[in-house]
Formats: sequence, C-alpha cells, structure tokens
Amino acid sequence: MPRKAQTWNDYVTAVDQIILAPTDSDFLDQLIPVLRDATTSGRTAALAKSLSIYAEEREKDIEQIGLTKHEEFLGSVNQLQKVREGTVILTSEILDLNQSIQASTEKLAEQKQALVNTRGVRQNITDVSDALKESLRILHAVNNAHDLIRRKKYYAALKSLDDLQNEHLVPIIQNKYATQYKLADLIQKSIPDSQKAISKAVMNDLNTWLYRIRETSQFLGEVAFYHTKQRQDRQRARIESNSFLSHFKLNSAIELVSDENNDFDVLDNDEVQVDFTPLHEALHIHEALGQLDKFRAEYAATRRQQKELLLPSTVDLLSENDELSLSSLLEGIAGFAIIEKVTMQRAPQLRSALDVDELWDSMCQTSVNLISGALSQVTNAEALLKIKPVVGLFIQTMDSWGYSVSMMNNLQLTLFHKYAELLGRRFSEDFQEIVATDDYMPMPINTPEDYEKVLSVSWIAQEKPTQELTFPCVLPFSQMYPLCCIDIRNLVNQFYYFASSDDHFQHSNIIDETLRRSLDELLTERVCHSLVERLSVQYLGQIVQILINLEHFETACQKVEQLLIENRTSTSAGGPVTLNATEQFRNNKKTAEKRIFELVNSKIDDLVDTAEYNWTATTRPTETSSYMVTLTQYLSNIMNSTLLGLPREIKELIYFDALSHAANKIIALPLSNDVKKINPNGLEALSLDVEHLTKFVSGLENSFMLQSTLEELQQSVALMKSDNHDEFYDISMRNKKYNRVDAMNGPILIEKLTQTVDNPTRAAAPLANFGSRFGLR
Repeated sequence: MPRKAQTWNDYVTAVDQIILAPTDSDFLDQLIPVLRDATTSGRTAALAKSLSIYAEEREKDIEQIGLTKHEEFLGSVNQLQKVREGTVILTSEILDLNQSIQASTEKLAEQKQALVNTRGVRQNITDVSDALKESLRILHAVNNAHDLIRRKKYYAALKSLDDLQNEHLVPIIQNKYATQYKLADLIQKSIPDSQKAISKAVMNDLNTWLYRIRETSQFLGEVAFYHTKQRQDRQRARIESNSFLSHFKLNSAIELVSDENNDFDVLDNDEVQVDFTPLHEALHIHEALGQLDKFRAEYAATRRQQKELLLPSTVDLLSENDELSLSSLLEGIAGFAIIEKVTMQRAPQLRSALDVDELWDSMCQTSVNLISGALSQVTNAEALLKIKPVVGLFIQTMDSWGYSVSMMNNLQLTLFHKYAELLGRRFSEDFQEIVATDDYMPMPINTPEDYEKVLSVSWIAQEKPTQELTFPCVLPFSQMYPLCCIDIRNLVNQFYYFASSDDHFQHSNIIDETLRRSLDELLTERVCHSLVERLSVQYLGQIVQILINLEHFETACQKVEQLLIENRTSTSAGGPVTLNATEQFRNNKKTAEKRIFELVNSKIDDLVDTAEYNWTATTRPTETSSYMVTLTQYLSNIMNSTLLGLPREIKELIYFDALSHAANKIIALPLSNDVKKINPNGLEALSLDVEHLTKFVSGLENSFMLQSTLEELQQSVALMKSDNHDEFYDISMRNKKYNRVDAMNGPILIEKLTQTVDNPTRAAAPLANFGSRFGLR
C-alpha cells in the first residue's frame, strides 16, 4: 500500500531539513516532496519565501562572520558568491524542475481525473446497458402482446400482458429508485388501454361474426326446414311400410329413434358452417378481464337489435318476393332461434333459457301479428293451403329444438278459421248460384256414362243396375241436386285436406265441428231456405220438383252425417254427428206438401166454382157436368205428369186430400144459402157428377182407400134420393146407411128437396118432422 504524502504546514522547517541534507541525493529526496506539495497545494510562493528567508538569514550570518573574519569572510564571500551563483543556477533549475513537475503533476491529475471520469462513464454505460436490456425485455413483451393482438390471438396477448405485469413491471414499480421505474410505470399505466384495445378488437371480431350470423340466419333456417322436410318424407315412407307408425308424429320418441341413423348437423354441413370460435374467444377474454356481466349485457342488447332488424314491418302472404314472403320471415326467425339455442347450450353463462325464450316469444308474437294482419289480403282459400304447410314446417322444426310452439299452433287455428270462412263464402255463392239457376225440372240423362257420373257424386238409391236402364232417361231430382252433392263432397275434402296438408295440426276436433257447422249453415241457409222461398210460385210442377229435391236432400244429409263420422280427424271424438239441416229438410217437406195441397185445392175450388147447377131444372140431365169432367181430367193429368216423380205415399196423400177437398167443395154446393129448392132434375145432375167422380176414383191405384173420401158425398146424394127420409132421423138406421153424413147438414138437404114446383107439401113434411125431432115449434 503506498505511503501517504506528507503535508507541510510551514516550509521553514522543511527548508532547514533540505539545506542540512548530508548528501545531494538526500537533498533532492527531501526537496522533491516539498516541491510537489507546494505545487499540488498551490503554495509555491510560500516555499519560495521560506527559501528567501533562509537565504537572508544565511547572508546575515555571513555578514557577521565577514565583519569578524574579513579574510575568511571574503573567502567565504567568494565561496558564497560561487555558492550563490550555484544556488541561483540551482534555483533556476529547481524552478524549471518545479515547472516541469507542476506540468507533469497537472497532466497526471488530468489523466487521473480522466481515468476517474472514464470509470464513471463506464459504470454509467454498464448501468445504462443493463437498464436498456431490461427495458428491451419489457418492450419486447409489450411488442409481443401487441403483435398477438394484430394476429388476433387475443387471449395469448392478454396472457402476455399479464406475464409482463407480474414478472417485470410490478417488481420494478415496487422499487421507486429503480432505473426503469418511469418506463415501467408508463407501461403499467398503458396496460388498461391495451386490455381495452384487446376487448375492442374482440368485440369488433364478434360484431363481424354476429353480422355474418344475421346474414346467415335465413339460409340456416332454410337448411333446417329442408332437413325437417326430409324427415317428414322418411316418416311417410316408414308409415307406408308399417301403418302402425301412423300413430306417431314428427318429433315423437318413436320417430326420433327411427331417424337417429340420419344424423345431420344444421350448423355444420355442406351448405352452411357456423363457427362459434369468435364468440367463445370473446367470452373467454371478457371473463378473464372480469367484464363478463358487461359483455353479457352488450351481447344481449346486440341480439335484441338484430332481432328487430330481422323482423320486417309487413309481410305479403301472396308475394313471390323472397324478402317479403312468409317463408323468408319464418326461415329468418328459425335460423336466429337455432343460433340462440346453440349459444345457450355451449355458453350457458352467456345466454340463459329465460333470455332465449324471451326473444323467441317476442319473435313469435311479432310474426303472428304480421301474418294475422296480412290475412285480410287473402281472398282465395287455396292460397292458405300454401301458407299453412310453411307454418307447419316451421312449427315442427322449432319443436325439434325444444321451443314452445303454442303461439304458432294458435296461428294455425287462425289460418283454419280464415280458410273455413273463405270456403264457406265461396261455397255459399256456389250453392246460391246453383239454386238460382236451376230449371226445377227432372234431370235428363242421355248416356250410361252420364248416369254413372251422377251416381258417383250423388247420394241416390239405385233401384236397377245401369245395364237394365233405358237411355235417355229422367231422374226424379233436378240438376241442382247432383251439383250440390258435388260441392258438399268438395267442401268435405277441402276441409280435411287442410289438416292433412302437413303432419302437424293440433286442432282436428275443431275441423270436425267447423265442417259440421259450415255444412249445416250452407244446406240450411243456401239450399233449404232458398227452396222454401220458391214455394211461393204458382207453378205446381216447380213446387213438386222442390218437394222431390227436399226429399233427396234429406237423404243426402243423412249420408253426409255418416260421411262425417267416417272421416272425422279427431280420434277422441265419438258418438253420432247430427246436422240440423236434416230436420230442416224433413220439416219443409211438409211445407212443400201443404203448398201442393194449396195449389191443387185452389184449382179444385176454381173448377167447382164454375159448376152451374140448375137445382130446379125442368128437364132431366143425361151428361156429366163439364166442370166435373175437367176436374177429373186435371186430377188424372197431375198424377200422371206433374206428381209422377213424387214418392207413392206423397202422391196418395195428395190424392186423398184433393178428393176430400173436392167432395167437401161439391157437397157445399147444395148446402149454400143461395139454394132454396132442389127438385129431382137438379138432384139428378148432382148424382151424375158424383157417379162420374166415383167411377174416376175407382179406376185409380189404391182406390179402396181413396173412395173413403167420397163417402159423405155419396151418402148425402143417396139420402137426398131416398124415398124414406125418416131413416135419417132414426139413429140406428142413420149409423147404418148415412153414418158419414153430418147430422146438421142432412136435415138442411132434406128440407131443400121438392118433387115438383106445384107440390110443396112433400117438401114441407120433412121440415116439420125435423122440427118435432129437435124440439122446434
């Protein structure tokens, strides 16, 4: 270890030691440190002053010596002069040496300072280098994180930022005196922005994914519909091979098991692929950032907005434009709902069942409102047959995904009511036109083929095989009957076709009841009432034809009741089906019969009113009255022509009523107050007419029953022609011979009888007898 340089406080002592040095080398050894110290400390002047003082003292000593020892002094002076000269020389050399040493010392000091400075710079460089290396590691980690963000590796970027924070930034920040503190603090403060950038980038990718999903929704729904249609076709094929499977609808357990070999992923197939990676990544990132609730709310709001954009303001059920069509609407809803259901299954922490069902109910309600509002534009029932399968396909597709389809089932019911309304309106017009344009004449048939056609569509009893019939022929009903039967069959078929147009309709019992009610209304209002209204005409043939048609329509209603029982779609329904129209036709047959009675009796009244009996004729008649001949001809004609097509029992009833009415009308002639006397000639004219009528009736079919209608008339004429009128007043004889003669009318007729004009006594006797028998005076 080098010795520390001596420090001189006073150079006087040092000069003494230097001067007293025994040798030159010692002199120099002692002089050099003093010079270095003086140069270093800047006290060169003090050293020179000390040397000067020493020299002066020595001169004084020399002078003193010179005064005492002159010669020695002179010698000493000379010697001293020499010494002085040597000293001056030496001083000069010393000064030169001093300057040289001083220069050397300054240079050495500068070199030492430079060395010190160099060592400091080197240490600073080392420190800076270390700091830069650490900073570069931090910056590399930051750049790596941002590079991962640019490469869309968001979770790796987030993990890189987390590692940067834990491994580098936190230790540095905890030491406030660290070189990288400011950098670390700056980067630490920028990490939230980086995380926000990651979140924003993830959301941008997610929004892009959501946009693509929205654009894909309709196509996804179309693929789902196609898959459901394929399942329907496979199920129908299985039902054809095994009818037992017809009891199991689409999405039933049996159908699902039968179809499990036909695996099909709606979200990943040749037509469409939906990758949920962006969604899962966004969910993972926001969960790592502790922003799951915020992300869930933003995602829900975005899906609600997309739902609103998905649903149009209007829908045109009849349009072929894809954007406005019903299929586009339902396909879009289906695709959207499928995405929601899959999202709920794959990310239950993001989408709950409540969220998904809320969106589903909202879409269903909106679509139902749109479709229900657009139904007013539909005026053709066939258009609804195109709409209903689309709705059914939508229901079956979404039912397979576990969605509630009650709203759409109710929509199908709305479609059916609209369908029934349009069918009812159209068939009502058809029935009305058929009834209005009918000729109300028996229907002519020219060929066996025409007869077979009528037989195939109408409900008629075939009395003979077609081969035994002679053509052309005439059927009893008019043309309206088979035309109405065709419409009835078409109406039944079209009603049930609505239910069979797809495999999903939950209201079959309503179809049965609505069909029964529609048929009842059409047959009652458009057929029965229209026929009854036409009974007011005066043409007997038309009324007869209406009665025949009513008879056949009653039979048709009974057949339709059986048809409805056989074809009803509801398996739970049982018991008979009753049409009110059946009773309506049955009751109005009586109305038609009464109307026929009225017209026939009115004609009889008109004919009998033309009778011109001369009750007191002077000559005996020999021929039947013209009115009676006309009456019997009329009755014969209507029975053989107009009433020919009526059932036998109705014809007999009409004949019975007509003959009864005619008999009553004829017997009322002599009972008239205008007839005062009836002589034998007038009685003979009445008798001839009654005989003619009796003969006519006896020639009729079932005359035995019909003749009873003339008994009162016959017995009244017989009473008037009898010679013993007292028999009428004898109860036993009256019951035996005149039991059908009215007890009040008999005496009146007897009273009016007279044998001759000039012999009134015979006519007065019966009156006296009549008065005595009944207590008259």
